[in-house]
Amino acid sequence: MPSPRSPRAPLIVTGSITIEKLVPGGQGLGTAESGKKGFFWNALPGEIVTEYEITKNKSSYFEAIATKIESPSLYRIEPLDPCYLSTSPWQIMSYDYELSQKSELLHEQFRQAGIALEQEIFATPPRGAAAEQRKISFKVATDGNDFFYRNKMEYSLYYAHEDQCIHLAFKHRGSHRKLPIDHSSLERPEILAEAKRIIADLNARGEEARKYQTLLIRSDQHGHVSGGLLENGKSHPVFDNLTDTILGKTYSYSPNGFFQINLPVYEMALKAIKTSLGDSENVLDLYAGVGTIGLSVARDRNLTLVELNGAAYKELEKNCQGTGAEPVLSASEEALNYIKHNQTVIVDPPRAGLDDKLIEKLLEVKPETLIYLSCNPATQARDIKKLSAIYKITSCTPFNFFPRTPHLENLIVLCYNR
Repeated sequence: MPSPRSPRAPLIVTGSITIEKLVPGGQGLGTAESGKKGFFWNALPGEIVTEYEITKNKSSYFEAIATKIESPSLYRIEPLDPCYLSTSPWQIMSYDYELSQKSELLHEQFRQAGIALEQEIFATPPRGAAAEQRKISFKVATDGNDFFYRNKMEYSLYYAHEDQCIHLAFKHRGSHRKLPIDHSSLERPEILAEAKRIIADLNARGEEARKYQTLLIRSDQHGHVSGGLLENGKSHPVFDNLTDTILGKTYSYSPNGFFQINLPVYEMALKAIKTSLGDSENVLDLYAGVGTIGLSVARDRNLTLVELNGAAYKELEKNCQGTGAEPVLSASEEALNYIKHNQTVIVDPPRAGLDDKLIEKLLEVKPETLIYLSCNPATQARDIKKLSAIYKITSCTPFNFFPRTPHLENLIVLCYNR
């Protein structure tokens, strides 16, 4: 494998910094002798970093990659991939330790928002009975598969002067440098195989890497692949759609559109959502995408699905055909008239969380149940703090959608607290 060229040498610093804890972004936190806070990749709590590469240097903090470690953690393991810092920086820890750290970080993010999960979870009472407060401890839900789970991958292209060939690559964390790769353990094997086939074809034709932005490949659960090269300065091509079955229902989606990355764990989350619906007859699915949440758990009820993105809405319309569900083309924060009191509202917003207009409408109308799936627990905690004026949390289940990375999806169910 050729060595990547760097336009300038990285800044290497020596010292002795003890890592105190992991932070929600995924780095290890330590304090330099100067008192400046450092956020380190490739470092675990209790380890002593003696050499590191600075990737960002601000007046009050710096970010870095630990390059030499003393007193390695008992939880440290050898990563599978040379490219792990680019794709999955938590390959350095045992999987059980990863799950425990994600649980702790989730608690911390809610504590920072003023919500103590272990004290604010309320048992769902029998009809007519008062809710009883109970302390819970939860584990991060996983299917146990921590590698080869991604059904989508986007690669950079790297031209090596040594062999005059194009290679697959990822961006080096914290820089614009490219790291050429020959293997990767996150994506399904058929994705990497197709990517290598396309690269081999480019090299056989003598193509130039600089012509292309990235290479995007997606796979369904049966191993069929779709996708291809994205050219610089050109609109993204239309790729052949893929189909997947989720909880017995089949969905069509575009490889370069939004669709869940880890379908087995997604099905686990959907089963939890379906259980939380109870006997609710009216369901509103906001930020619906191509409809996989609402249509998987509530197609036999009075279901309305709201989506703004035109490409996703086109697929949503197809997926709704023959179900009786009503698709609505709108921003969720503009579809406020669809919110009713005798209703369960499902939200799966982008990382920015819920719009204030939507939160205000929910507080005004008071739907009986809110089901909130989030890819960003920090903004979820912020939103739930606002909703806690009239809602109580009845369950909290984090799901490890993205093993070997710091990312976590969290499912919170809230009930109207009369």
